[in-house]
Amino acid sequence: MQDRCPVPAADTAIAVLGPAKIPSPLPYCRFLDDSVRAAMELDAGDFGPGSGPCQVDFEVAGPRGRIYFDSSKVKVAIVTCGGLCPGLNDVIRAIVMECRHNYKVAGVFGIRFGLQGFIESYGHPPVELTAEAVSDIHQFGGTMLGSSRGPQKPEDIVDALERLNVGILFVIGGDGSMKAARRIQEEIARRRSKISVIGVPKTIDNDVNLVTKSFGFDTAVEKATEAIRCAHTEAIGVLNGVGVVKVMGRESGFIAAQATLALKEVNYVLVPECAFALTGPLGLLPSLEKRLKARKHAVIVVAEGAGQSLLPDTGARDASGNPVLGDIAQFLCGEIEAYFQARNLPITLKFIDPSYIIRSVPANANDRVYCGFLGQNAVHAAMAGKTGMVVARLFDRYVHLPLDLVTLKRKKLNVASDYWRSVLESTGQHEVTPFSEDPTVFCPV
Repeated sequence: MQDRCPVPAADTAIAVLGPAKIPSPLPYCRFLDDSVRAAMELDAGDFGPGSGPCQVDFEVAGPRGRIYFDSSKVKVAIVTCGGLCPGLNDVIRAIVMECRHNYKVAGVFGIRFGLQGFIESYGHPPVELTAEAVSDIHQFGGTMLGSSRGPQKPEDIVDALERLNVGILFVIGGDGSMKAARRIQEEIARRRSKISVIGVPKTIDNDVNLVTKSFGFDTAVEKATEAIRCAHTEAIGVLNGVGVVKVMGRESGFIAAQATLALKEVNYVLVPECAFALTGPLGLLPSLEKRLKARKHAVIVVAEGAGQSLLPDTGARDASGNPVLGDIAQFLCGEIEAYFQARNLPITLKFIDPSYIIRSVPANANDRVYCGFLGQNAVHAAMAGKTGMVVARLFDRYVHLPLDLVTLKRKKLNVASDYWRSVLESTGQHEVTPFSEDPTVFCPV
């Protein structure tokens, strides 16, 4: 396997602030050495152009026997950025509890309303996070700190960190937040300051590069299946019933695909990675007509970023710099009703959009466990003086990933994979979005 596109060790190396000389205050741990590596076979496309098996070694996460910071003197800051996601409060709680109870740090600040909280003009002063303050926050959705989108200058953020005498910054956020964390770390390095920046990748869309599954994704899928079940019930309750469910997924259709596999009632799943046509021999509407004539009902799950080629470009961007998407679900519902009205075929269409319910609920049991591991391992990495990295789970291993790799690209569904083939087998929509064995073919229509 060593001859299979090995990634240079320099690409996966984790930066450190300096030598770790202080004995860890943790008395009961199985300590790990930085030389312990997790060997994995990934796809070369995760690291740049090309495809095929790629042998990669990552630094394993966990407590170190010697740490960089004097835990009794260091202060910590935590910030949550971007949209909501199940498990945010769980990660905050895990970080605070690990810092307070096990490392006994000098203080933990909560930065309010995202990166805006670093800028005095916004008027969001930091809050002190004690163990008592976070003891029950995991029972609630959202983030106790608040969140925001939008760019703030890294120079201003580092100025604020220095004023607060913060030695460790934990950034919990998605792709844009990790890019901001990288810019903050670069500014810290330029000043030669000794501040650690550790990311905890958060995205309900599960689209962070290299991260097998982001926290909150299991919960999101679970809630999405409830909406799909309701749509199916509505569809089978009438003649020619059509249930349309819109789920989150700007550029990646993981929620739509996973919920489809979890609940075998979906007949069409539309994702951003796979273009589709409305009419013609491979069109969605003729296929839906055939489906209704044969089975009298249908369920369609559509990710928010699907079918954007069918809509006019809005030309607008949100506060994070992302293109403002057209509303594919409303467009699709209108096209379906117009198509069947023109053919004098009566249908009953029900549209369900559970997006904000999905992302704002508390994490389920599996995600809570996951968040706990992420928070604890993030603290272990920071106390050891590591910086410019995220802690993540790849398959069944918790590892350290450089921010440069995580922000290289967005993770997307591989429409030439066995996973997508399983989705198509579950829905039976091969005539609308054919499966291709050729990975260079982009889900042809």
